[in-house]
Parts: sequence; C-alpha cells; structure tokens
Amino acid sequence: MNNQKCSTLYQKPGGRTRIIQCIYVVGFMDLFGVSMIIPLLSHHVKALGASPTVAGVVGSTYGILQLFSSTIVGSWSDVVGRRYSLLTCLLLSALGYGLLGMSSSIALFVLARIPVGLFKHSLSICRALLSDLVSEAERPLVMGHFNAASSVGFILGPVVGGYLTEHEGGFYTSSFTCAVIFLANAGLVLMLPWSETLIHRKDTNSNNDTSKGCHDSNCRKSVLNGSHANSHRPVSPAKTEPGSRVAPHWREVSLLQPAWRQLSSVGSKIHTVASSDMWDLFLVRLLMAIAIMLYYSNFSLAMEERFSLTPKVTGYLISYSSTLGALAGFLVGPVTQLYGNNMAALLLHSTLLTCLLIFLYAAAPSVAQVLVSSTFFAISTSIGRTCITDLELQRGGVQASGTLIGAGQSVTAVGRVLAPLLSGLAQEFSPCGPPQSGSAVSAGSCRSAARQDPQMGRQGEDEEESKR
Repeated sequence: MNNQKCSTLYQKPGGRTRIIQCIYVVGFMDLFGVSMIIPLLSHHVKALGASPTVAGVVGSTYGILQLFSSTIVGSWSDVVGRRYSLLTCLLLSALGYGLLGMSSSIALFVLARIPVGLFKHSLSICRALLSDLVSEAERPLVMGHFNAASSVGFILGPVVGGYLTEHEGGFYTSSFTCAVIFLANAGLVLMLPWSETLIHRKDTNSNNDTSKGCHDSNCRKSVLNGSHANSHRPVSPAKTEPGSRVAPHWREVSLLQPAWRQLSSVGSKIHTVASSDMWDLFLVRLLMAIAIMLYYSNFSLAMEERFSLTPKVTGYLISYSSTLGALAGFLVGPVTQLYGNNMAALLLHSTLLTCLLIFLYAAAPSVAQVLVSSTFFAISTSIGRTCITDLELQRGGVQASGTLIGAGQSVTAVGRVLAPLLSGLAQEFSPCGPPQSGSAVSAGSCRSAARQDPQMGRQGEDEEESKR
C-alpha cells in the first residue's frame, strides 16, 4: 500500500453495497412517513381549538428546534458514530410521532413536536454515512440517487395520508403509521452489516518524511459502530499551494469516551466550522434556499390570480414538478461526469440557470411558459443542492461530514424563517412579488457561487490586479 493514497472510504464490496441500498430504503421510508403527516398538521391544530396565532407559534416550534439542533446532532454523529446516532434519532422520532398520535390537546401536541424537532436528523446522518462509504468521485452519484429515493417517498406519502384522513381518526392513524415506519427503519439500521466493513481513510499525512504511503495501522479501522473514532493522534492537514484552502483540523474521539469528552469534541467541531472559510458556501446555500422558497411560497395563489387555474390543476402542476425533481437525482452522476467532477463550475451554472428560470416564471405570460420554467427549475435545483453538499464535504473533509451537513441544514432552517417574511412583504405589491424577489436573491447567490470556481476566482483576481 506504500506510495499510494487510500481513497476516502473503502470497504468490502458486498457489505458496502448492502449498506448503501438499505440507506436508500431508509431515506424513502423516512420522507414517506413524514409527508403523510405534514399536510395534516395545521388542520389538526385548528381542530384542537388553537387560534391562528397560537397555531403559527406551535408550527414554528419544529423549525426553531431544528435550527439549533441540526449542527449539534450532526457533530455528535461524528463523535459517537453513525450507527448509534442514527438509531437514536430514529427511535426518538418514532416516540415523537407516537405521542403525536395521542395528542388530544395543544400541550400534548407541542410536547410531541419536541423530540421530533430535536432528533429528526436521520436524513442528514444518512447523507453523512453515504459520504463515508464512497469515494469523492462516487459521492455525487450516490447522493443524487439518495435524494431521488427520498423525493419519491415525499411524493407518495401525502397520497396515503390523504386516504387515511378520509376515515374516522385518520390523523391519529397516520401518526401511528409514521411511528411504525420509523421503528422499522431503526430495525433496518440495526441489521446493517456493519461488522463486514473495513474502512480506509485518505492519508492526510502523506508528506511525512518517515511515511509517504498510507499504512494499514493509520488508515484501517473497524466500523462496528460506523464511527470515525481513530487513534487519538490528531490529523494534520497536508501541505497546500499558496492561496489554496486548507481543510479544517478535526479532533476525533471514540464512542467509549465519557460524556464530557464527547461534548467537548462536539463543541470543538462546531467551533472549527464556525471559524473556517466555508461561510461563502453557506451563503450560497442560504440565498438559494430563500430563492427557492420564495418561488413556491405563493405558487397556488399566483396561478389562480394570474391564469385563473383551479387548485386541482395547480396541484397537478406541483406534482409534475416534484416528480421531475425526484427523477433529476438520477441525472446528477452523468452531469457530474460531463463536467469532469468540477462541482464548483456545475454549482455556478445551476445557480445561474435557477436565477434565470425564477425570472422567467415571474414574467411568464402564459401557463405554457410556467410549465417550461417549472420543468427545468426542478432539475436545476436538484443538481444545485447536491453540488453545495459535495463542495462542503470537499472543503471540510469527511472526518466531520456530520457536522458539515448539520451546519448546512441549520443554514437552510434560517432560510425557512426568512422566506415567509419576505414573501409576505412582496405579496403586498404584486402576486409576482415573491418570485421577483427570489430572482434578485438568487442573482446574489450567483456572485457567491462564482467564487467557488477556481477559474472564475483567478479571472476576478486578474481583473482587480489590472485595475490597480
């Protein structure tokens, strides 16, 4: 193995393939169960006697908890391992949905949302696990397939939930069904072939004078827990060219370490992300999240006011767009290969395309143009989300993929808070106000995305130098 770099993660092919396929199933079932509940929550809160204001406050509980818990739980998964963190999240989420099925008062409803808001991070941990299992070149393809599987579950879930709601006690039945689905997912994760896996880490100390290669004693470890617990010797970053970005320095601890050591490691990882140079990527994620949410914020109302479409026809249009978004996950791999795995350039082009499509939707004179823009919008946003996640993992390294993905989810949660406020203000002026605002916001993200492309960055530096 000397004079070679280990790939990011390798394992026995049979065990790796089975784990990846099972994680696809977990992602599908996760969003299938959740999407059975989401359309019914507001109706159930009102049925419990909540006023619109109280319903709004109760509805925001989940988003606020997710905002603060995403990064913490993601970092904790780096510390104790994917297996135990994923099992914990699935079981506590099942508890929350089970309590939701027994909620006969506002207080019990809020109590049921607390464990879900704190621990419904199973999809983030699944993405971190997938990034552990595959090489950097394979990652966009696998992530795209996982997003596609999850999206299919999100499309089918409301159909089943709506059917169950037509019967007496339909909400409670849907909630208990969702809880059973999460318990089944926990059982599936428990049975994954963790013990068959041998992981090799990319040798970041390959420039060491005594060892230029990757030695088994430093790279290989068992993943009975799916943990990144390595030797306690810190991993030092490799030498880099002047001006290039250096991956953050991560500390790692084992599952067997005491709780205070785990908390210390979680805090250290979060501080490393907060003090890193990844904020430009987080800015792209935030602006694109706001732009996409503005696009969808008043879609049904705008279709009715602009083109006199009935809710039924608008529903078909939304379903069409959602289906394309799911299928677009299978395009990520081929498109990435077309770009030669240049994720920065792909992110820039998908962001530019998204900005253009939002503008075309806002200015669409006919339903046909809305249909065309929706078609390509679903594809561009699906590819863009995968690009941002992949660039975050490239920049930060797989040693803390849970922290990085969790931080990205926290940034997206901020967008969920800001987008409704901006949408409400924009609708005061025009039904086209939200998408017009989204087009402006996405234009700002294009500038930030351009900085991720090394070629564009060098051109910008040359232009500044020539002006001087």
